[in-house]
Amino acid sequence: MFKKLRITILLYILLFAAVGNYLDSVRSTDWNDTLWVDVYAINGDGSETAQAYIERLSDDEFASIESYFASEARRYGVAITRPFRLELAVRLDERPPELPTAPSALGSIAWSLKMRWYAIKARRATDRPRPDIQLFALYFDPESSGTGERSTALRRGLIAVARVFASRENAGSNRVVMAHELLHTLGSTDKYSLDTNQPLYPHGYAAPEASPLLPQAKAELMAGRIPLSSSSAVIPESLSQTVIGPTTATEIRWLTVD
Repeated sequence: MFKKLRITILLYILLFAAVGNYLDSVRSTDWNDTLWVDVYAINGDGSETAQAYIERLSDDEFASIESYFASEARRYGVAITRPFRLELAVRLDERPPELPTAPSALGSIAWSLKMRWYAIKARRATDRPRPDIQLFALYFDPESSGTGERSTALRRGLIAVARVFASRENAGSNRVVMAHELLHTLGSTDKYSLDTNQPLYPHGYAAPEASPLLPQAKAELMAGRIPLSSSSAVIPESLSQTVIGPTTATEIRWLTVD
């Protein structure tokens, strides 16, 4: 009897969470209100370089992300003038849980649960109003071997993790990574090959109708790279070198396909 009661309670909890996730997903892409994004700055490698960079951060660091989304939204006739509002929340010492080294369904579920609990604790560490999206920005010394794991995001929970470099020279490409992961939380998909990192034609091309097709001048945001040839592509240096293509716009409900 007690076991059945526990199962019933668990099912109610899961149902409540599923309904909440669904409502959050729908509301986050109705574009009736600005989506508030709290950015949590984290020293990704424990370096003095990353720490010094984090201590100098302000909301101005993310202003160009806001203006980029506003400009792209206007291209698709979206009425809201400020789709996103990004603000620096708190600086965190604890790093988010690492992705499983061997991908598996069970491992992904476990990581998702850990990530959500981490996000709850981060939200409780500040007295700010609850944001629509939480963006965890891990900063790394650009002189180190790299950022390690890939950036990632959870649509269910509206959580993004961006792994970026702690330098002014990389500020522009950092914003590209952040914008890319933010759109993942709203249901947008990657538009590059997971094997080669090459943008996929046509949805991963900023100008798939161009003649000649290559090299492209810009990157589609969710492709993440500017295609130069059939086998080479470069990371854009700023959001001004990217566009949000119609497929991505459809996924986040900026564009409706009849």
